[in-house]
This record gives sequence, C-alpha cells and structure tokens, in this order.
Amino acid sequence: MSSESTFPANPPSRRPLRIAGIVGLLVVLGIVAAGLTLRAEDARKLKTWTDAQAVQTVNLIQPIHDANGPSLQLPGRLEAYTRAPIFAQVSGYLKTWNVDIGARVKAGQVLAEIDTPELDQQLVQARADQQSAEANALVAGTTAKRWEALRGSDSVAQQDVDQRTADYTARAATAAAAKANVERLVATKAFAHIVAPFDGVVTARDTDVGALVNAGSGGVGQELFEVSEVKQLRVYVQVPQNYSPAIHDGTTATLSVPEYPDQQFTARVVAAADSVNSSSGTTLVQLLVDNADGKLLPGGFASLKFTLPVAANAIRVPASALVFDSRGVQVATLDANDLVHFKHVKIDRDLGDSVEIGAGLAATDRVIDTPPDGLVDGDRVQVATATDKKAAAHG
Repeated sequence: MSSESTFPANPPSRRPLRIAGIVGLLVVLGIVAAGLTLRAEDARKLKTWTDAQAVQTVNLIQPIHDANGPSLQLPGRLEAYTRAPIFAQVSGYLKTWNVDIGARVKAGQVLAEIDTPELDQQLVQARADQQSAEANALVAGTTAKRWEALRGSDSVAQQDVDQRTADYTARAATAAAAKANVERLVATKAFAHIVAPFDGVVTARDTDVGALVNAGSGGVGQELFEVSEVKQLRVYVQVPQNYSPAIHDGTTATLSVPEYPDQQFTARVVAAADSVNSSSGTTLVQLLVDNADGKLLPGGFASLKFTLPVAANAIRVPASALVFDSRGVQVATLDANDLVHFKHVKIDRDLGDSVEIGAGLAATDRVIDTPPDGLVDGDRVQVATATDKKAAAHG
C-alpha cells in the first residue's frame, strides 16, 4: 500500500464564486443607491410641499366703479296732504250725521247737524232785547227832538236839552249793541251745521246721534270728524346726517308699501328740516307722492329707496377687504410679482356689505379679499385658482 496521498488531477476553479460575489455586491450597492435616491426625491418633494405651504393663498377681487350711485333704503310714514280735525263751535246734542268714514266730501258739504235748544232760547231773548232797546231809542230820539225845538223859544234850559240828547245817544248805542248780539248768535247758530272745510275723505267719525256736544277743542270738546285731502300724500323720512347733503329739494325716491309689494311709486323731496335731531343723528325730510288712484293710505308705513349720486373718483370694495389696525384703515393689494402692499384708504360711505372708497385705491388694483392674519408688506402669496376655490367650497 502506497503512503502518498491521492489528489485530483484538476482541482475545481474558484472564479465563479468570485464573480457571483461581485454580482451580489453590485446588486446590494444598486439597491442601496436606489433607496438613497428615493429618499432624496421624497425629501425634495417634502421640502417643495413645505415651501408651498409656507406661501399663503389669497383670493383676489376687482374694485368696482359703479355707473349708478349706491342706494339708500329708509323707512317712512305716509300722511294726508291736508288733515283737519272737526270740532263743534256750538254746544248741544247731535241731531243727525250725514257721512261716515271713507266718504268723499266737497268743501261746504254738511257733515252733521247739532240741536241747540239753549242757543235758540238765547237768540229769542236777544231779539226781544233788541226790540226793547230799539223802542227805547226811538222814544229817546223823539224826546230829544222836542226839547231841541223848545230850546229855540227859550222855554227850557240848555242843560236839559243836552241831557235828552245824551240819553238818546246812549239808548241808540244800546240798541246797536243788542242788534250786534243778535247777529252774533245768528252766526253762532250757523255753526250748528258742521261742514267740510275742503274736498277730501272722511277719515274719522267720533260721534253719534244724541251725543252731547261741547263747543271747543282740546280738553273742552271732542273731535267729531276728521277730513283729509288724500289726492297727494306727504311722506316723512328720517335721513342719517352723513347722507343729508345728497338728499335735497327735487330729489326723487322710489316708494313701496306692504299692501302692493310688486308696485312702486315715485316720491319727490319738497322740504327738509335743515337741522339734525341730536338724539337720533338724523334730519327730517318731507316728500310728496301722487295718490290720484287712492291706493296709498295716510298713516301707513312706506319704504323709500334713494339713488345717491356717483362720486367721480369713488370705487366700491367688499367690507371684508378692509384691514383695521393702529395704522388706520388699509386695503391689501397685490403687485405684478404677487407681492403684498398695504394701502391706506379713505371711506366715503359705508353701504353695509360694501364700502365706497374715496381715496387711496385705484380701479386697476388687485385687492385681496379677507387678508390672512400676519400678512405684512412684501410677503409673497399665491392667488387661489378656480380649482382651489371649488375645493374650499366643498370643504
């Protein structure tokens, strides 16, 4: 048996193992490189997203220069053009009334008649007093003439003649006074017929047959009728002080009433109080409105719409675009590079949901609506697109 070891004639090569190792290493390196590349891309995207989120998104609005002026809506009240409460000028009992509320009457038409028994008796007595006074004056006149004739014959003293003449003069004056008293009572008796003072409508009747009627007004007598002229109506409205210069004689307004919601009437300013009520800060304005068809009712509520004049340099923006701080009233605008610039503005009129800017803003400015908190001059922002607005609207 041989003592030498036996080895293969051709031992296996290690080259494939080295190749496989290199390939494996390359695969591992490729996987690592791909992972690092993906992480770098994700980091870049995250940075881009973070930077985008740091730039605030804003909505832009365009200032409006109105062709027509703003409108001012105010409540008002309707009143008769002429209104006359009718009181009795004689006392008595209401005998008859001829018209009721809603009746159209002519000037001089008898509305009612008052029975005046006491006045009738006073008139009878006054006429008797007149007759007595006239008879006494006639006798005194005859006596005075006779004594005057006797004086020519020196049969009586001059003093006696003068006394008779003075007595006649006094009695004649008494007769004249009695006649005047009769005429006064006759004139008073004529007021037993209550008549309409002008053409109009009876808007109130506060008496009835048999009611005791006292002469006078106020606390003495009560109002019997009320007659109103309603072919034209007066409209009274309280205008805020800052709008009063724009509403003057000749200014027209559109009037509407609740009972005719689809119909409008035209009223015209005819007078203003030219003073401001210190408690309300308003001035009283009077308008006239035609009411020939009788649709409008005195005493009713009306809504008046005034169209105010257009200022040449005034533009309108929503009230939400305004910024109020220690520096005053400002509006945030955007330049061509989407950089923010704040502009100080002057408000001419506050229209509620919008304001009229008189100075500090141009119609071509790009105005930011509802500027975000913390926005300062020079900040860069991005303008919201239609897709952004739609997404925001849907939450």
